[in-house]
Amino acid sequence: MTERDDDRDAVDPWAGDDDWAEAADDATGAAESNPGDASSDATDHGAGGDPDSDARSTATDTDSLGPRRYRVLDRTEGTLVFVDLDTPDPGPGPEPDEGFEPVRVAADDSADAVADAVAALEPGYVVTATLRWPDTAAGGDGGGDDTPLARVESLTVERESRYRFIDDAEPMFEAARDAWRDASAAGDGMGSRVTRDTDGEANGALYVFSEAGARDLFGEFRSGTTPLEPLVERVNDDLDDDPREVFVLRPPDGAFVAVYIAFERDGLLARTVRDTYR
Repeated sequence: MTERDDDRDAVDPWAGDDDWAEAADDATGAAESNPGDASSDATDHGAGGDPDSDARSTATDTDSLGPRRYRVLDRTEGTLVFVDLDTPDPGPGPEPDEGFEPVRVAADDSADAVADAVAALEPGYVVTATLRWPDTAAGGDGGGDDTPLARVESLTVERESRYRFIDDAEPMFEAARDAWRDASAAGDGMGSRVTRDTDGEANGALYVFSEAGARDLFGEFRSGTTPLEPLVERVNDDLDDDPREVFVLRPPDGAFVAVYIAFERDGLLARTVRDTYR
């Protein structure tokens, strides 16, 4: 790739904020040490604000919830993973409220009016949806799991960002290798930096995390057990509300996981990474 990378302690290129890379480290520290927990003061919006960012849940009955805002995190045969973005505002206590809970959704069992829209969903999309759960006590489909699959009753696509999960990524790009080498040399379990194009313009945010031990951090990011949202929110808070492309990559040796957020979904950086691992 042609982009060059800043030092890992690079100052925020957007004036008026604290050190951007270090602040991003803080945003993910709790999620790293406590899988599934994250700061709840973030929703998916850009600097200009998202007209749906204040949406909150209303229960239509005991088996349905919505409309609420979700991120489509992953898609497998027959199943979608949604991440709840309508987290509560931080409470007065010392600990933030939990948020970004993953929800398993049936990919092929939706209301007729939204079936085509559900079929077209891609990982990364932000949607406003109403979900309904089956009455398992009455013999409803439990999805072959302890947690039944929700059914999409209504759906509106708000933003067409993309998430891509790439395991055994080969070759791992230079900026990620350099970031991991620097983090390892410093004895840190993670590192971050802003990358720039050949004209010196910031084009992406790169994070690397240790995969040491038995923990499967790549799988946790993909399932939503450890949320990616705090990383994405750090970018969205400083930029416009355009769609982005997020790459989660793990090299064949499994030493670390790289999360690379391309600021422009269809920009040169996103296209280059996408073409490299096609």
